[in-house]
Amino acid sequence: METYNPKSLRAEEFINHEEILETIRYAEENKHNLPLIDSILEKARPKQTAGGVRCAGLTHREASVLLACDIPEKVEEMYRLAEEIKLAFYGNRIVMFAPLYLSNYCINGCVYCPYHAKNKHITRKKLTQEGVRREVIALQDLGHKRLAIEAGEDPVNNPIEYILECINTIYSIKHKNGAIRRVNVNIAATTVENYRKLKEAGIGTYILFQETYHKQSYLELHPTGPKHDYAYHTEAMDRAMEGGIDDVGLGVLFGLEGYQYEFAGLLMHAEHLEAVHGVGPHTISVPRVKHADDIDPDVFDNSLSDGLFEKIIACIRIAVPYTGMIISTRESQQVREKALTLGISQISGASRTSVGGYTEEERPHDSEQFDVADQRTLDEVVNWLMELGYIPSFCTACYREGRTGDRFMSLCKSGQILNCCHPNALMTLAEYLVDYASEGTKQNGMALIGRELEKIPNDRVRALAREHIADIYSSNRRDFRF
Repeated sequence: METYNPKSLRAEEFINHEEILETIRYAEENKHNLPLIDSILEKARPKQTAGGVRCAGLTHREASVLLACDIPEKVEEMYRLAEEIKLAFYGNRIVMFAPLYLSNYCINGCVYCPYHAKNKHITRKKLTQEGVRREVIALQDLGHKRLAIEAGEDPVNNPIEYILECINTIYSIKHKNGAIRRVNVNIAATTVENYRKLKEAGIGTYILFQETYHKQSYLELHPTGPKHDYAYHTEAMDRAMEGGIDDVGLGVLFGLEGYQYEFAGLLMHAEHLEAVHGVGPHTISVPRVKHADDIDPDVFDNSLSDGLFEKIIACIRIAVPYTGMIISTRESQQVREKALTLGISQISGASRTSVGGYTEEERPHDSEQFDVADQRTLDEVVNWLMELGYIPSFCTACYREGRTGDRFMSLCKSGQILNCCHPNALMTLAEYLVDYASEGTKQNGMALIGRELEKIPNDRVRALAREHIADIYSSNRRDFRF
């Protein structure tokens, strides 16, 4: 039997089956243990120190107790705490991004994904470099500055050289005032050498969803193809960090396996990265199984209610206070709106989950990876966020200034967000308003920026941000950053 060891580099030891089962048992036994629950909540609260606001975070076992707790007033307390933590470290900024699907050729047999190799009626597509250029221009014309590129696993159609060529093409395109300033990459687990190549290509975050941490379920859900190798997939983040990528993004596909198991496994993975590399995940994503071509989510008997899904988001935020949290257009406007108050700090907008989808006038469905629930335009999403009191941010400054990995985390922990990320968000929002927004969104945004500038504590930073924003409004000068 494997022994639990967060410092181990072996998947079965840092994601230990027996430890997860014991954690679930412990959480169930203590879900009404009020003294314990109160002590866990107290541990998690933000505390003012000489170096700024600090949060202790929670272990996977402590967080699992909160997740199991069904005492209504304690659940409400968790939700308030999750929002307090999010505001303490990320403020009211919401980072915007869009996925870009390069290719849906795939040799894996994942039973929950329409790209699986046995699906013979899905339209297989792969973007040429000219196709990438057209998609990027379409995304720039919407106002996007940050992309997450996606591709199926296929060494013939989608080798690392193709991915690198696409990244180079994306960064090379300057259209009107548009530019993609950060490319995050969501591709299959690969080698240390290939991660080095991705780092050299200037990627932002490397994202890889575990899908499920339950090894037996994982093997059954991935019956064929290279993704069948549980250990190779689960240990990918260690190879990425060895290859120099210090911003990595975790996630599970909720609904494939019991949520308690996935929740504990996800937090154990975060603890492992912290224990071995000194920095946890840059982001955690929370996708749920959704309908798609050849995929019926009802065949998976672990689906989550919206209420339970929201509770999971809140508990993740409390457990990993400094980690960015992402929710996609898989979820409806209503679910996303609630999730924003529980810790989400990044959302996608106007997403097309099909290869070549952004250049199609009508949303294509013949090659979508999943059905999109929130189908609003980016302008509508931006205006909606501002009406809720959030700042839609297109900022990529930390990545381009080298503030990644532990350097970003130290910025986050030091409380300098209001003097750095806040003005950067306002300046990139000003760019969006001038270059892309509808008149109503533009008016709402300029009023919001005027109010939010006053929240910048440092007088010099506030004055400089005001000056830069005036330049953005009156000229074609762009890309100011702190």
